[in-house]
Order: sequence, then structure tokens, then C-alpha cells
Amino acid sequence: MSFSSFSFKQEKALVRVDFNVPLDAQGAITDDTRMRAAIPTIQHIIDTGGAVILMSHLGRPKEGPSAKYSLQQLVSHLQTLLPGIPVKFANDCIGDDAIKKSAALLPGEVLLLENLRFYKEEEKGDEAFAEKLSKLGTVWVNDAFGTAHRAHASTAVIAKFFPNHKRTFGFLMEAEVTSAERVLHQSKKPFVAIIGGAKVSDKILIIENLLDRATDIIIGGGMAYTFWKAQGKLIGSSLCEEDRLELALELLQKAKQKGVRVHLPMDSTIANKFAAEATTTNCESYGIPIGWMGLDVGVKARADFSEVIMKANTILWNGPMGVFEMKPFQAGTLSIAKAVAEATDKGAFSLVGGGDSVAAVNQFGFADRVSYVSTGGGALLEYFEGKVLPGIAAVQNAN
Repeated sequence: MSFSSFSFKQEKALVRVDFNVPLDAQGAITDDTRMRAAIPTIQHIIDTGGAVILMSHLGRPKEGPSAKYSLQQLVSHLQTLLPGIPVKFANDCIGDDAIKKSAALLPGEVLLLENLRFYKEEEKGDEAFAEKLSKLGTVWVNDAFGTAHRAHASTAVIAKFFPNHKRTFGFLMEAEVTSAERVLHQSKKPFVAIIGGAKVSDKILIIENLLDRATDIIIGGGMAYTFWKAQGKLIGSSLCEEDRLELALELLQKAKQKGVRVHLPMDSTIANKFAAEATTTNCESYGIPIGWMGLDVGVKARADFSEVIMKANTILWNGPMGVFEMKPFQAGTLSIAKAVAEATDKGAFSLVGGGDSVAAVNQFGFADRVSYVSTGGGALLEYFEGKVLPGIAAVQNAN
């Protein structure tokens, strides 16, 4: 059943959200994207007559409860995002305060529980802990795609304590799953996957899985130089994983066998040191002089990659083309963002996911010109590696 057709009349919805937001030294939220992403789900539950109990983690508390990782810091901002809706806070997630406040919660009210990770049982996927959480609500809603790849108590194990018709995705999770499924299983060809970032080792599984689905794979970022060196080319002092050279050759071989076109950057913006003020020039990626390093894809590569992207009907973008955080090395990532936006304008379906590529489309102002921007870094990566995500399976495989 879709979330929008789910009625929460007289229900107490126990909603797993991802409120793991960045805070500054004073405890102020520096980016509230994840909180804003959960508002439509909360609003729908309230609008259809339910009460909302929110569960989340924040950071990685090692020593149990501490003010630094308390979700109490988010209450006032959550209240501004939900004007007119009473927002309450419980100073525990399974103790007396949580039990009393959730029992007294009325339709139209919101209760935020304290940080789940103050209990080690959360990350261990402890059943007894999950059962205690489950008793606070009558329906379980999973809306935390960012933690869907974790088999934690609140993200997956808790499902077994709710019957099939009392567990559902929220709007955010539904949109994430629909977009990812569309790219992975219903892609309209040509399907172009743009894979960037520093290390081949981080992206091996996603590339292997995409070899059975994509028509073209664009490889940029630091990982491209491992592919060039594997073919015996000179890459100067560019980033290279020496222990992955054989694997890079294998991936190129497999792509050839499967008829998938792999596009490496033919040229690069090279620098004499890893710094924004470095001396830079443009050079062929396979003949970089000693003492120089490739820090972005070059002029020709940008044109080549854009041309491939413009012909696509389906686009997946995961990872930047260079060190875009430094101005001299952001042209490659910016050109990809522009091409993806233009291809989307022409009717392609584009999914951008993975922390750095999301940061790039936001920074360059293209977020509203792509089809979908994913909130899940590790979760999206594992999904595209072909893995079953516990947080998704817990709802989809209702037993």
C-alpha cells in the first residue's frame, strides 16, 4: 500500500527518521536538509488523524548519553518546521519518560525520542530493545533511507513486532526506492552511469553490477588514474591504487565483453601540488610528467563526457570528477552537473546520489534540474551494488 493512501486515524505512528544532521560547536544545526526531508511524512500522519513518535540517531556517541549528541538540540528547530503542531521531547527512547509521554500523546501531536544510539543495543540489532521501542506505537514507518543499509533495531529488526498492514515506508523512503528501482531495473537505454571519486576500491562492486545494466560508464575523479596506469600509461604523481591495477584491467575487459563503453578522461587539469594555489595546466591523462598530478578532468574530457550524457535516457551520477572543493579543479564536476541538467531538461531520468555529487549539484545550483537527489550515501551505494538493504526488506518482505 502506498504511503499516501495509508490512514493514520487514531494511530500512534512510530517513525524512524534520519535526523543525523551536522551541528556546530554551539549545537546549532548547519544543514537541516534531512529534517526538512521528513516533514511531508510527519504532516501526512497528522493530517490523517494520527500522532507521531520520532526515532533517530545523531552522531556516534561512544560513551552512552551525553549533551553533545542529545536530540534535544533539535527540538526548537523541529518546532519551526512544524508550525502549529505541538512538538514534545522524551529524555529517553525506551525508559519511563518515553513510555509515559507516548501513552499520553494525542492525535495531532509529535514526540521526539532521545538518541537511539545512547543504547549499544540499537546498532547491535538487539531484539529485546526493538520490542521495547515497538510498544510505544501502533504502526511502524521507516523513512530513513540514509540508514537503510544497517540492520539496526529501529531500522529493520523492529518490523517483526508489527503485522504486515502496520508497517510502511514514509514519503522519503518511497521516493528513494522508486527512483533507485527505476534506474536499476527499469532503465530506458542509453543508460549512462557517471562514477567518480578517489578510489576504485570503493566503487568496484557498483561498477561490476552496472556492467550488466549500463550502456556507457564514465569514470572520473582520482580513480581514473588507476585505470590509466593499469594500461601502462604515465600518470605522474596522480592518485593510484597500485594493488588494484589488475582489477582495473579486469573491469575494462569485462566491459568490452559485455559491449559496455567505458569512457576515461583523455586529458586532465594537472597541478604541481595538491593545493588551490598550485601551478596548473592541461595535459593528456596518459602522459602526465613526474611531479605533476591530475586533479580534475580536462577540457577535451569535459566535452567528450557531456556529449555522451546528452544522448542518455537514464543517468546515474555517483562521485565528482575532480577536487571540486578547490576552485581551480571544479570545472569538470560543474560541466557534468550542467550536462546532466540539460539531458534531464530533454527528458532523461537522472538520479544523483553519494555525498560529494549531491554536494556538487547543490553548490552549483542544479539540484532542482535533476530528476531525483538521493539522501542516502552508503545506502544508495550498497543498493546499486546489488545488495539487499535490511531497512527496505523489512517493509517489502512483510512476513
